[in-house]
Amino acid sequence: MVSSNKNTKAAADSSDTVNADNPRYVSRLTKDTLALVLAGGRGSRLYELTNWRAKPALYFGGKFRIIDFPLSNCINSGIRKVGVLTQYKAHSLIRHIVSGWSHFKKELNEFVDILPASQRFSDDWYQGTADAIYQNIDIIRAEAPKYVMVLSGDHIYRMDYGSMLVRHVESGADMTVSCLEVPIEEAAGAFGVMQVDSESRVLGFEEKPEHPRPIPGQEDLTLASMGNYIFNTDFLFEQLAKDAMDPKSSHDFGNDVIPAIVDTRRVFAYPFRDPATSERAYWRDVGTLDSFWEANMELVEPVPALNLYDPDWPIWTYQSQYPPAKFVFDSDDRRGMAVDSTVSGGCIISGATIRKSLIYSNVHVGDCSYIEQSLVLPDVRIGKNCKVHKAIIDRKCTLPDGIEIGVNHEQDRANGFRVTEKGVVLVTRGMLGQPEGYA
Repeated sequence: MVSSNKNTKAAADSSDTVNADNPRYVSRLTKDTLALVLAGGRGSRLYELTNWRAKPALYFGGKFRIIDFPLSNCINSGIRKVGVLTQYKAHSLIRHIVSGWSHFKKELNEFVDILPASQRFSDDWYQGTADAIYQNIDIIRAEAPKYVMVLSGDHIYRMDYGSMLVRHVESGADMTVSCLEVPIEEAAGAFGVMQVDSESRVLGFEEKPEHPRPIPGQEDLTLASMGNYIFNTDFLFEQLAKDAMDPKSSHDFGNDVIPAIVDTRRVFAYPFRDPATSERAYWRDVGTLDSFWEANMELVEPVPALNLYDPDWPIWTYQSQYPPAKFVFDSDDRRGMAVDSTVSGGCIISGATIRKSLIYSNVHVGDCSYIEQSLVLPDVRIGKNCKVHKAIIDRKCTLPDGIEIGVNHEQDRANGFRVTEKGVVLVTRGMLGQPEGYA
């Protein structure tokens, strides 16, 4: 009987390692994975919106921050060993992670750790994406994962990393790069692009080319990297050591590491697709003011492209304990109301009208003000008789009574506000002559 039980257990273990549809098999892969989220970028094309915060700390969707999306993807995928690599103006990012993501149990081998640029292997701060991982190689080695997942910390999407891990293992890859089809004009100068064979093996990789190569048969599309990678750990160590010794390297995965290995090692692409439709999945790079505004505005559509209401894949975050949103006064000339909008906790809409806008937490809007197609970030105070159209109002701004924003762009510029090519107006505390600080 003992021998029979052992044989049964061996057969079960064997089936776990070959059956990709077996949840136990996937969970073994995720438990053997350490995720490292690169969250040190400034996001310079967001201009004053990132003067006091790193891009991953930027608010999004009415109550979240951008960093919440890759972190939620990790937790929902079963990856519970996560490091967040920080660098540029990281105070608000660190404070958010400590407040909202520090409840995991180290005793259960789960954590979300903050990994600042601490110069353990160099006198320099993080010099590139590969260098950022290399400077934390001792931490990776101490955790002894079988796989290391490197994730960009500044994109909006929902993704099951377990499926990507399965594909990585089944293909026998040394490295897997997540990718999606992107219009050539959108990818030019903005994304790493790759060429693959019929089995999705990467044959060539260029970082942010001005003229990306099209996908064969789809001349208007190119295959773009999402900046998410899976490595076999030993292979990663080997490549990081080589790259660190190369004085000509910029120590970046896209610029240096991937192009150097595609000819000789097994690098595979993983197309990111919607599991329900097999079409390109939702993914947004909110790297400009216009794209940030547009991605937020998509959320107030009756059926938004990104479903934040899915209980099977929640986006986790830290929430202050605010009271419910409140709408007061109901007369023809003074009605507190919101239409085609989201309004978060702690807000008071006092005799004001909100249309097709996202009002973040703890915002107060005064009598007879009109807010349309705008993003109002947390803790903003808007006075009486204000008109705000197609604008981004940064956190803690106080708008005086009667101000008009987005109504006359010449006046907006004269007031010191930033107006984008698509007519979005950015207003920050500094532009209003109000004290600035971490956000």
